[in-house]
Amino acid sequence: MTEFQPFEMERYMSLYEQTVDYNLSESGVHPMLLSELLDYKKGFLEELLGTEINYAHANGRPELRENIARLYPGASADNVLVTVGAIEANFNSIQALLRPGEEVVMMLPNYMQLWGVAKNHGYRVKSFSLLEREGWIPDLERLEKLVTAETKLIALCNPNNPTGYIMKKPEMESIVRIASRHGAWILADEVYSGAEQEGEAETPSFYGMYERVLAIGSMSKAYGLPGLRTGWVAGPREILDQIWARHEYTTLSATMLSNKLTALALSEKVRPAIIRRTRDYIRRGYPVLKEWMEGHGSVLSCIPPQAAAIAFIKYDLDINSTALAKKLLTGKSVLVIPGDHFGLDRYLRVSFGLPHDYLRAGLDRISEVIREIRE
Repeated sequence: MTEFQPFEMERYMSLYEQTVDYNLSESGVHPMLLSELLDYKKGFLEELLGTEINYAHANGRPELRENIARLYPGASADNVLVTVGAIEANFNSIQALLRPGEEVVMMLPNYMQLWGVAKNHGYRVKSFSLLEREGWIPDLERLEKLVTAETKLIALCNPNNPTGYIMKKPEMESIVRIASRHGAWILADEVYSGAEQEGEAETPSFYGMYERVLAIGSMSKAYGLPGLRTGWVAGPREILDQIWARHEYTTLSATMLSNKLTALALSEKVRPAIIRRTRDYIRRGYPVLKEWMEGHGSVLSCIPPQAAAIAFIKYDLDINSTALAKKLLTGKSVLVIPGDHFGLDRYLRVSFGLPHDYLRAGLDRISEVIREIRE
């Protein structure tokens, strides 16, 4: 058996996110109160109180799957499998698609779960990068060279974690063309769709662009409802059945209450209001972060994220990113994510979709450490 590869970022957050004074590590917006969600539908609390605490449908209640299917062009409820968070959707999807020794090509930087799963299950991993010097656009020339008949899967994150970059339609079309030429699957982590910085349009899905696409979604990032632990995968029925079979080995089903609450949140009336709430946090939070970064001159820089409630901040200090993050943790009780967790040193991933008083107080403590290092 190969040595187990821990999920460094999630382990780091698990250890400290509940104990710090200021948690600036999360990539979603400030969570909703249960009362906020229930306010959207009169009488819904009474309906919940009358719910049997039973198993839900293993693949997700029909009403919920229908609401999710409306997010994807041409999809029906049969094209949706509900999971316990996007993390389970990712885990079971890659295992359904790959066998030990088979090849996955992965976008970097990225949410590193699939990289770790690949390492732990004996898949071969190749990578192509988002290019910082060009505003984090994908290096499609390298992707074209990497993908061959041996490639079973191309793993993407769009909008991207941690950079917030949104791929343009021609970039998406190029990736589809490369995948289709070799019959590779595309696994598209799209959990930040709806959390855009500008405009009213939502990031288009890869779903519907190509028959071999699995689109991953979640209530955690664009909805401010991480505690529901509801995720999903949208794709062809045949491969969903294989993912469902693995779902029965892992979690079996999401809870009855999370099914019902998520169905409410994704209903045609409620979802637009939740997306507006998310975008309000993001669009009011980033100027606070931007002003703070500018206050440090050339020490801090960031390509503005086009989506998500996180900024991938580059710093000009003589200290490793993990060492800096631990210095903030132990000295100031502030939790941020080091760039090392994405394979890029001299960066920090910092949340900004938070109440302003909380955000400013956490940033002030980071400033204290920056001044100490510079002096």
